[in-house]
Amino acid sequence: MTPKATLSVFLAGLLAAAALVSAVPARAQPQAPETLTGTLAKVRETGAITIGYRESSVPFSFLNARKEPIGYSIELCRALVTAIEDAVNKSLAIKWSPVTSDSRIDAVESGAVDLECGSTTNNLERQKRVSFSPTIFVSGTKVLVKKGSPIKSFRDLAGKRVAVTAGTTNEKTLRELSQKFKLGINLLVSRDHADSFGLVKSGQADAFATDDVLLYGLIARDAAKAEYEVVGDYLSYDPYGIMYRKGDAQLRKVINDTFQVLAEDGEIERQYKRWFLRKLPTGESINLPMSAQLEAIIQTMAVKAAE
Repeated sequence: MTPKATLSVFLAGLLAAAALVSAVPARAQPQAPETLTGTLAKVRETGAITIGYRESSVPFSFLNARKEPIGYSIELCRALVTAIEDAVNKSLAIKWSPVTSDSRIDAVESGAVDLECGSTTNNLERQKRVSFSPTIFVSGTKVLVKKGSPIKSFRDLAGKRVAVTAGTTNEKTLRELSQKFKLGINLLVSRDHADSFGLVKSGQADAFATDDVLLYGLIARDAAKAEYEVVGDYLSYDPYGIMYRKGDAQLRKVINDTFQVLAEDGEIERQYKRWFLRKLPTGESINLPMSAQLEAIIQTMAVKAAE
């Protein structure tokens, strides 16, 4: 082989290697164990990470027939676990811990769970206690009623029994609306969304107020589209995020970098289609196209920040 041919083969090899590297998604860079802090140091030492999940937040975080946590938020958290494993250079066992709307923030703040993967609204009040990932969904409070109900808007809730779930922004929204407009709403506070929905099904409540996507999920899973409907305008704005402990700079970087890659790669959109547009493992389909707001958020998320 001539020197010129040898050089050509060498350059071709370099180009092929460069193409192969560029085709591999960016992964969290491993750090030396002695430089790890916060959650990364904790999971490196214990070899495990604890994920808080919800039992009935369809399709974000709920239980399948085998009582295993599944859903849109759960899959995004699994991607975060993979990135955290890369950052600490160690495989991690996942420990699953059920949380409710009322217990989830305490669970993160106390260290009982490392990531909370459900349907949690990111707002200024909660940011005083915990941190949030980039936005994974945008929702808002609406009202579920039995078809044929005279309730069509929040003003029709005057004097009515309305189920809400303890510890949610929806509970706070309904209390404020009732006070502001002197509606005299009788709030019935339940442990979780399935319990709140059960109050309407049993006739103990006239309506159930929570994020609209969760209402659609409950109706779909209960195969009750012919019996219930979601009515009225949005009563709040609720951007969802994955919760983790406040003040954890290393974990924040891993989470933000991972979401940038997931958005750029199209994985967030793929998971959205899987959980919101196709049939769920439990057989039902929510059939909820991605909103323009979430599309814009993901497009912005995909832009890599300057180093």
